[in-house]
Amino acid sequence: MTSQAKAAQKGYEDDARKESMILEVFRQILKNPTATAGMIVFLLICLIAIFAPLVAPYSPTEMDLTSMYATPSMKHLLGCDEVGRDILSRLIYGARYSLSIGLIADIGSQVIGVLLGCLIGYAGGKVDMIAMRVVDVWLAIPSILLAVMISTILGSGYVNTIIAMLVSNIPGGIRSSRAMCLREREMDYLEAARSINCSRFRIMYIHMVPNIISPTIVGTTMGIGSTIMTVAGLAYIGLGIQPPTPEWGAMLSAGRNYIMQYPHMITSPGVAIAITVLALNMFGDGLRDALDPKMKN
Repeated sequence: MTSQAKAAQKGYEDDARKESMILEVFRQILKNPTATAGMIVFLLICLIAIFAPLVAPYSPTEMDLTSMYATPSMKHLLGCDEVGRDILSRLIYGARYSLSIGLIADIGSQVIGVLLGCLIGYAGGKVDMIAMRVVDVWLAIPSILLAVMISTILGSGYVNTIIAMLVSNIPGGIRSSRAMCLREREMDYLEAARSINCSRFRIMYIHMVPNIISPTIVGTTMGIGSTIMTVAGLAYIGLGIQPPTPEWGAMLSAGRNYIMQYPHMITSPGVAIAITVLALNMFGDGLRDALDPKMKN
């Protein structure tokens, strides 16, 4: 067999192995009713957000002054807000903003954290010492406080909120990735890679990263829910995304002045946030069990 044929066969075997691992993880998740329920609920919320123009009964910015403060009815299933906008439609469109910010900020921070954490952990020595002291100072500032500071400096808005959440989440990703890299650095397979003169880049990002990706995926899944709550908190205190943009936290902020007279205005976005975060945590727990060999039956 020629070298090209061997390389092609090895590539097919690697692809088949990856597909079998993905299928095995999926089967493990389906065996867990809690994880399956969380996955289905989260996927359903994502589909509703994607197809919001087809699902929402009204425009999220359409005002009907005759329906101001309307309570839930057949015409408006979740009622209307202070200017007569349909709350259900605003919730559906608001999922786009809340979910996209959570996904972009958390996935982006984990990618940056893994790249920097592997570099710091593999380099070791003075690079590791200096870099981790910077990260320690970074982590000394609570993430919510750092997000508030950045949002105050940059101002409110969709892009600025993503930047604030991205920057505040990066140090945690660096620390966790660096810890995993320190554990992997002395493994035999890396010694074998060094013995055949693999470059540092190849060792770090071709050999090492695939072995730390499983806990990173779990951490990302669990972190999305936390990011969604933080984004809602920023909007609630007047930072982040602001009305009339239909974001869940902004809806909470707008309805807090009417919580006693019209509780439906604040209940609906609060329940939407709670259900989304709960679904993500349920799915994340199941994914962690599926990816952990010790938890498999």
